[in-house]
Amino acid sequence: MARKTSTTKTSTTKSSKKAGPALSHIGASGEARMVDVSDKPATERLAVAEGRVVMTRTTFDLIVSGNAKKGDVLGTARIAGIMAAKRTSELIPLCHPLALSKVIVDIEPDPKLPGCVIRASVKVTGPTGVEMEALTAVSVACLTIYDMIKAVERGVRIEGIHLVEKLGGKSGHYRA
Repeated sequence: MARKTSTTKTSTTKSSKKAGPALSHIGASGEARMVDVSDKPATERLAVAEGRVVMTRTTFDLIVSGNAKKGDVLGTARIAGIMAAKRTSELIPLCHPLALSKVIVDIEPDPKLPGCVIRASVKVTGPTGVEMEALTAVSVACLTIYDMIKAVERGVRIEGIHLVEKLGGKSGHYRA
């Protein structure tokens, strides 16, 4: 069988565009690496993330009334989110283990969705931020809600997980 080859033209002119910021977890040879934060000052850092779990009105009413077969859906999801924030470095390969000083996971039932809005606030004093911890807390809280109601409704949707706000560190204040 004949081997098919293709030729591609490469441009020899240099681009006038500046390269964007380098990815901090990629080394010079393209290898994944953990960022060295040993020279960074310990500052107070805060991150807030949010997400939604959308379901049918019937399932929503079951959660709000406290009649789900597996028990307290929102309380269990809140604890799961807090635990997840504390274990983020075990789940995300290049995250630094951090001594978190505060983790709050709020879950608000929203009849307009219908569903729940999950918001996590995570705080630390250290050399690196806590965005991943806040995002992980929200993600696991959402997954826990799904797990606890999947027997009633398989079509539940987890949506819109995102960073809402970040304070501290060299890059300063970010707000979505």
